[in-house]
Amino acid sequence: MKVEFAQLSGRDSDTAHNLQRALAAINACDPDTQLVVFPETYLMGFPTVDTVAVVAEPVSGPTVQAVQDAARARNIAVAIGFAENDEGRFYNTTLLITPEGIALRYRKTHLWPSERNVFLPGDRYATCEWNGVRVGLLICYDIEFPETARALAQLGVDLLIVTNGNMDPYGPVHRTAIMARAQENQTLAIMVNRVEAGTGSLVFAGGSALVNPFGTLLHEAGREESQFSLELDFSQLQAARQDYRYLDDQRIRLPGDVIEHANGLRELLIP
Repeated sequence: MKVEFAQLSGRDSDTAHNLQRALAAINACDPDTQLVVFPETYLMGFPTVDTVAVVAEPVSGPTVQAVQDAARARNIAVAIGFAENDEGRFYNTTLLITPEGIALRYRKTHLWPSERNVFLPGDRYATCEWNGVRVGLLICYDIEFPETARALAQLGVDLLIVTNGNMDPYGPVHRTAIMARAQENQTLAIMVNRVEAGTGSLVFAGGSALVNPFGTLLHEAGREESQFSLELDFSQLQAARQDYRYLDDQRIRLPGDVIEHANGLRELLIP
């Protein structure tokens, strides 16, 4: 499976600019690319408590619809973050959009201190079936908590996608974390980060990465803008799991109700 990593800069609270760049990146994908991944909250950037009500949109809003239209036109799946407005409640959300529509929605469950007065935390983890692969989403700070990826592993995840907005000086933290989350859950992992300056003194660290189920870093981008493609080898899942499965051998499982939906969506509710 061919995946493109859109490691881009963006503008906070400038949806028009970010959407234009996202659509251009989708249109620039190779014809045989099946998935393109963008950074955290890419469509709106990072709103503040003063701007979130202005820039956040519902899932049914025009910005997400524009991405859906582009995904359908190019016959490609898109993982992209945005600021979600759900009837006046605001979430840091990532969507997996396929040519058929929205396959998966994840609301960030572990909020960074500066966004806790902007967004509400999500209340569940979720995976879906896409192209024969079970996919799960996490967002940035989530991956510093082992339970997040383990929750997705309990839901059967094969491919972990992380939309990232990690800034200096914490780049090495997420490099270590994404390798650990992939290895301890025996899953492929993609992480795509933002680059260049943000609001105030923030400088985003780049370092978008692909990690195999053994925890080996297969590719790590630099700090500059780039859009590049990599092949995912899902045979590595079987190789990593053939002699032992951490999920089979673990003594303590995460609590929470599991909901199975008819469309293949599988959710674990946070108790």
